[in-house]
Amino acid sequence: MQFLVLGYDGTDPEALSRRLAVREEHLKLFREGLASGKFRFGTAILNDDGQMAGSAILAEFPSREALEEWLRREPYVTGHVWQTVTVHRAQMPACLLER
Repeated sequence: MQFLVLGYDGTDPEALSRRLAVREEHLKLFREGLASGKFRFGTAILNDDGQMAGSAILAEFPSREALEEWLRREPYVTGHVWQTVTVHRAQMPACLLER
């Protein structure tokens, strides 16, 4: 199953510092997910000033429960970076999967 995960950072003055404090851990886990085929796409969401304000990840997990298990370990969750997380079922078109 494919899922679109949208994580939105807090808007308090310390939000960017929390993100930067765990960013390398987040990227390490993301690279592992890319290598295993679990993650198909990821990007930072930027605010109007061009600063990181969230993340979007297209992920593939066998179930919603497996996705939730990953979220419990995700550094942006455990580091209180993402204050709001929404998950949507998704489906990439085959032409993008073949790239």
